[in-house]
Amino acid sequence: EHMLQGATIAERNGQPEEIIVGALLHDIGHFTSEFGTFTMDDTEDRHHEDAGAEVLEQFFPSVVTDCCRHHVAAKRYLCATRPEYFKRLSEASIHSLSLQGGPMSPEEVAEFEKSPNLKEIIAVRYLDEAGKIAGMETPDFWHFAPMVQSLVNRHLANLSQRGE
Repeated sequence: EHMLQGATIAERNGQPEEIIVGALLHDIGHFTSEFGTFTMDDTEDRHHEDAGAEVLEQFFPSVVTDCCRHHVAAKRYLCATRPEYFKRLSEASIHSLSLQGGPMSPEEVAEFEKSPNLKEIIAVRYLDEAGKIAGMETPDFWHFAPMVQSLVNRHLANLSQRGE
């Protein structure tokens, strides 16, 4: 539901397909590992962003994969660089932030800002927080399936053209 909300908000706001699909799949790592979804009882970070990115990078362009791989780092970045962002975090996001290392250090901020898809990663991070509305009406996954398939097809065609 949370991922569908982020994708729905992105679509309603006219975001590009890569952002919509990035929002749709950013937490896919919760479903690819043995640990399942995050709970407030968690006492350690499970690195779901890395698990998800490993799956996505086989099928999607780097912008989608980066949105998954770096959405946790983006939260840490925004908490370090935009103090008002912390006030927007849900209770669960505040809890997970503490498990994920808290706000970035100045050195981490400088390194993160070198990310080639920084703008898109930040956009998906904001959608991550926005997509936590109890009872929000969203289309189901199949609404987004043609968009997902289109991105996969384009990515695989690009890889094929490059001989990869």
